[in-house]
Amino acid sequence: MPAEIRKTLLHVEETLIEGGKAAAQPLKMIAAVAVIRNPWAGQGFVEDLKPAIHDCAPGLGELLTQMVIGAAGGGDKVEGYGKSAIVGVNGEVEHGSALIHTLRFGNFYREAVGAKSYLSFTNTRGLADAPLHIPLMDKNDGGRRSHYLTIQLSVADAPGPDEIVVALGASIGGRPHHRIGDRYQDLKDLGHDLDNPASV
Repeated sequence: MPAEIRKTLLHVEETLIEGGKAAAQPLKMIAAVAVIRNPWAGQGFVEDLKPAIHDCAPGLGELLTQMVIGAAGGGDKVEGYGKSAIVGVNGEVEHGSALIHTLRFGNFYREAVGAKSYLSFTNTRGLADAPLHIPLMDKNDGGRRSHYLTIQLSVADAPGPDEIVVALGASIGGRPHHRIGDRYQDLKDLGHDLDNPASV
């Protein structure tokens, strides 16, 4: 059975001023959220999660990707990206992990935005109105610190005990007034060989 979706939520925020100074480029962050019934609810300990993963994850990935792309105005506009899940208290953290840590979920998003980096993530368990954190990183450059961001929100009535909140996040732009440099400068300063991944 496909995911049983109770509700969806589209969250969009735009930062125009940071540190008392206007942003040269406003930072836009987008979260697409689905509240679904936990497909393993009421079954006790389930050894093989794969059937429900195959049933639920692709549709969720496609739906949430379309929501993000629609709000962003195209996949090419997305610069930072990530994913998250919160499992209701009757479920296992593994249930949220099962739905977001599969290529059947993430590849819709990765391909739609033309990304190379892995999707940064959180997966937790909580009550209704639990904080949802979606960590972001540059879709093509994991060392680009300007795009180390976190979208924060909550859904007042979710997750219920037998529900899972599943989300994708995106940024258009990085942190306003970014000035801590990228990871590569630190590695260079510490004497690491940037051409040799083993030294990193």
